[in-house]
Amino acid sequence: MLLHSLTKLVPFYLIYCSLVGAQKTNEILDAETERFVNQILKDWRSPGGLAIAYVKKDTQGNWVNVETKGYGRATASGKNVTEQTLFNMASNSKLFTVMATGLLIHNETLTPRFNWDTKVSAVVPEFNTTDPVTTRSARFIDLLSHRTGYPRHEFAYRYNDTIPDVLQKMHYWRQSSEFRDTWQYNNNMYTLMGSLPSKLLGGMPFARYVKDNIFVPLGLNSTTYSYQIADATGNRADGMTRQNWDLYSGDVFAGTPAAAKWWSGTTGGEDGNVLAASGGVISNAVDIATWMQTLLLDGRHPKTNQTIIPSDVIQRALTAVIPQSYRPEFPEVSLISYGSAQTQITYRNHLIVEHPGFVRGFNSQVSRLPNDGVGVAVLTNDNEYGKLISQLVKYYIMDRALGLAPIDWSTRLMAQKTTPPPKSTPRPVNATLPSANFTTYAGTYNNAGYGTFELCLVQPANPSPPATSTCNDLVRSLPTILPGAVRAGIPTFFGAIDSPWFSHVRIEHFNRDLFNVTFLISTAQNNTNQPFWTYNDRSTSDNGAVAETELVNGHVGLGMAGIWFGLWEPNVPPATPKPQGNTVRERAEVYWDKLEVTMQ
Repeated sequence: MLLHSLTKLVPFYLIYCSLVGAQKTNEILDAETERFVNQILKDWRSPGGLAIAYVKKDTQGNWVNVETKGYGRATASGKNVTEQTLFNMASNSKLFTVMATGLLIHNETLTPRFNWDTKVSAVVPEFNTTDPVTTRSARFIDLLSHRTGYPRHEFAYRYNDTIPDVLQKMHYWRQSSEFRDTWQYNNNMYTLMGSLPSKLLGGMPFARYVKDNIFVPLGLNSTTYSYQIADATGNRADGMTRQNWDLYSGDVFAGTPAAAKWWSGTTGGEDGNVLAASGGVISNAVDIATWMQTLLLDGRHPKTNQTIIPSDVIQRALTAVIPQSYRPEFPEVSLISYGSAQTQITYRNHLIVEHPGFVRGFNSQVSRLPNDGVGVAVLTNDNEYGKLISQLVKYYIMDRALGLAPIDWSTRLMAQKTTPPPKSTPRPVNATLPSANFTTYAGTYNNAGYGTFELCLVQPANPSPPATSTCNDLVRSLPTILPGAVRAGIPTFFGAIDSPWFSHVRIEHFNRDLFNVTFLISTAQNNTNQPFWTYNDRSTSDNGAVAETELVNGHVGLGMAGIWFGLWEPNVPPATPKPQGNTVRERAEVYWDKLEVTMQ
């Protein structure tokens, strides 16, 4: 009888084991993935790490996978990445801005009512640009899809700017293409979108509005716009970079791991700051998993099924508005079309809706395959190669989730970076001096769209007229705050600017009235012998940024070009071409007038 009973249990045991085995087989963030990710971090010499969120629902709408895991290094002190590690989400913040806009559109109590196709000037009368067509015709959907004709103008805003400050500066920016003619990424238009809650809800800060209407209802309890809150958790990652990174050393992946300066600012709290709407969200893999579930459910809460974001808002965000690319990069992918903080692309015949994000020290990729019920997010804190690492890890997870034969994306993408960019042209040995003495160009400059800054002559020394106390202090501090940034034998100016993208501008004479421009970041580190290090000193490579000086009837002008595209590989497509013209002003993307300052 006992033997007979045991025999009857055998089929049940086999079924049970089969189910357990299937459950293990369905797990994606398993030991195999861990080995793969750790090998990638090793191969790419990553100074940081990454976190992955993976979700999948079956055809009946049941969530069969909600997985999160961390790998590698989170901080300069050596703390490891976990699923709770907080990353700057960079431009993946923009989708929250789009969703907040959709909630405002659905709010029937607001005056004035508006929709995606409402003209911007009807709701934001301060909206004014150098192009009358854009000012008169731009609709909110044009701003959200980056087709205003205006390039990045990243260096226009400062940490202490407000949204009204940016709107005022926008009046003076030069346009680089015709309205709706081409796709040109522009963070500042999302900054404008961040003005809507305050304008329509009696001063409600944008970041508070998103927290109250999206973060809290969805239970995104770790997600915040506040650096202070993120830092207090002890889970905030450092943006990790490669100190002493030398593209011409024969090893483009080498460098000493070091923390980069936090990009999105350390002030503003839960009210946010000027960077909130374009790139201020801080989050982790756990919350982003919930966010992807919500998007795959067309705005419904994954646990309660309550509608948090109307489905038509989700659909409008992913609806294509303008082509982003005109040639597929690889045979497995299609052209890319852009909607509102969402792109559409096909990968091996599967539709992907996604968006990348990059700021100094952080890269993120949040993707979903709506027809397959799959979501994949990769959050990295590798500054130099995080963008590519997040892509290849994303494709690895997708291949496994979809049951496709794996592709060696690491080898493909690494091949793109093994050849260094062109070296900079050395300054001529017998360079011709500019039209005026170098001392003539020292002083305070202004551009109404970019603000003012003081340009200090560092070498040759500036004995007459005497330098200002601000410049004297800067020159004395340079060996400490920007070690190695002053190159011997080259006439050089420095200016300090409180920009999210850089702390100092270096202008080095090249020949005649032409100068090379480099944007540097003085970066603090925990080293008593060298308390700071210099980030982004690419003097050996051609970064494409130049300045021209002119002296006309006693007026000193400074025109800069090659800076519209920010620090995003300015010589690599789809970089915005430099303006052409017969004068310094015509050739300048930004033209600075030297102010006449009376010495006290």
